[in-house]
Amino acid sequence: MTVEPTESGPTPGAPSDFIRDIVAQHVAEKRYSKIVTRFPPEPNGYLHLGHARSICLNFGIARENDGQCNLRFDDTNPVKEDIEYVDAIVADIQWLIAGWADHCLGFKPKGAHPARITTDGRPDYLLAAVPPGPGTEAFFASDYFEQLFEYAVTLIEKGRAYVCDLTPEETDQYRGAPDQPGRDSPWRNRSVAENLDLFRRMRAGEFPNGARSLRAKIDMASPNVWLRDPLLYRIRHIPHHHAGDKWCIYPLYDYAHCLSDYLEGITHSFCSLEFVVHRPLYDWVLESLDLPRPLPHQYEFGKLLPSFTIMSKRNLLRLVQEKFVRGWDDPRLPTLTGLRRRGVTAASLRRFVIGTGVTTYQGIVDLALFEHVVRDDLNQSAIRRFGVLRPIKLVLTNLAADEVIECEAVNDPQSAAPSSRKMALTREVFIESDDFAEIPPPKYFRLKPGGEVRLKYACLIKCEEVVKDATGQLVELRCTADLTTRAGGPNADRKVKGTIHWVSATQAVDAEVRLYDRLFTVPEPASEPDFTTVLNPHSLEIVTAKLEPALATATPDERYQFERLGYFTVDAKDSQPGKLVFNRTLTLKDTSAKPAVQKS
Repeated sequence: MTVEPTESGPTPGAPSDFIRDIVAQHVAEKRYSKIVTRFPPEPNGYLHLGHARSICLNFGIARENDGQCNLRFDDTNPVKEDIEYVDAIVADIQWLIAGWADHCLGFKPKGAHPARITTDGRPDYLLAAVPPGPGTEAFFASDYFEQLFEYAVTLIEKGRAYVCDLTPEETDQYRGAPDQPGRDSPWRNRSVAENLDLFRRMRAGEFPNGARSLRAKIDMASPNVWLRDPLLYRIRHIPHHHAGDKWCIYPLYDYAHCLSDYLEGITHSFCSLEFVVHRPLYDWVLESLDLPRPLPHQYEFGKLLPSFTIMSKRNLLRLVQEKFVRGWDDPRLPTLTGLRRRGVTAASLRRFVIGTGVTTYQGIVDLALFEHVVRDDLNQSAIRRFGVLRPIKLVLTNLAADEVIECEAVNDPQSAAPSSRKMALTREVFIESDDFAEIPPPKYFRLKPGGEVRLKYACLIKCEEVVKDATGQLVELRCTADLTTRAGGPNADRKVKGTIHWVSATQAVDAEVRLYDRLFTVPEPASEPDFTTVLNPHSLEIVTAKLEPALATATPDERYQFERLGYFTVDAKDSQPGKLVFNRTLTLKDTSAKPAVQKS
């Protein structure tokens, strides 16, 4: 796995892939004065694990070449877009690249619009880099609507675009099929004057939704259906989240995307593999306008598709809307906000997506590989603490009711110079219910009647009595503590096979702990007729746990290992004074199959 570089600028230890090889060749040829990439999300949902690959690729290449990566919202469809998504995407990206490539993030002055286009065809505010800050914001394709409209007028004047009166349904019928040529629209040969008049009237709001569209005039017999006179503009009488109510016609993504790249001076436009068939249209639009500056070029790579999850924003939206999960930030979802809430660090997420590489094929990546990377990161960084998820009371009968025995516990055994904390062993403690068996199975080395175990950092104990209520339910365990086996005691070296964790019953703090598991039960849920039928009914279990008092002041920015149980973090959304809530990031060990990358 590639080691994540830590210095800015060209880095010998940077990842290597076919896209980086292309960029390196262009740098060697001095083809561009500056490498400029972009990450162009549509604000119609939250970013997910798949987007992280594109973010790390675009910002990584800018970082490795002292370049710039613009965050640009391709906001051309106001029907599905919302300012909530804009804010969430900005927060996710700033979290993911903070301290790694944030110096490459391209922003613009807040509220700026390209009212003046320079002689070389760029908005005037793009002439100098604008560092992110309170007075800046991301780029928006909607900022370029005026210029995109003028480019469309130019295409009409060149006879390369026309206004079509076919309905959306008729347009699909006329387009044909991959093995059948399309048919010319009856309005394909309108005059330039009529097209210009109708297009301006479309903008003025004279026609209802769907009554007319602007289409490119390319080739209805092309084997590439995306070149069969694709739509450039459609009528949508709906306000825009960023542009307001100024427009009632909106450009299509394929038209706006390439021109937004051009206007921002993007040198390398990276897209996922499904856009291979769109690339001829990307090039056609740019080449049809006789633009003065060098044109951007599109390059495609394989998506990141982890197993046991879904990545489609449409499907994720369904999970949210139908309340299969608790919102876009549900820690079971692969959204970046959900992963962050679950306790996954930005560093481990970057390490995973960089380590899986950039390929020219589409494959399924075993989710266990992602979990392995996260565990490895948390094993090095997480602070050790004790928590009992399913407590049963244990009474040390040879300790007085008010007796407190101080124990020394290690906070960070992974550190070169481990630190420690004090823990109180009291007469009553809690242990995990799984750590006691009245009738133990073979090779059971935890507590049992008459058996001994070590309370970690404390001493050996022996179970003397099992107390039950009238219904036969276990109430408490009565044990004796061998205090001579404490650290420094005369019998400290006496060995037993079992060691268990514990918390003082009198000093423990209560917490709601959410135990998350994989959301789906099959590796490829998206291939099912209905992915909701393979949801894991045990993907969330909520328990009331007993935690050591040191966790009372835990904060969401810390990661903790509850010893013997897993990795946990404070829930940043629901935890509050008087209500402590923890999320389990992962269990300590992986019980799934060996991590692998599979070609589909």
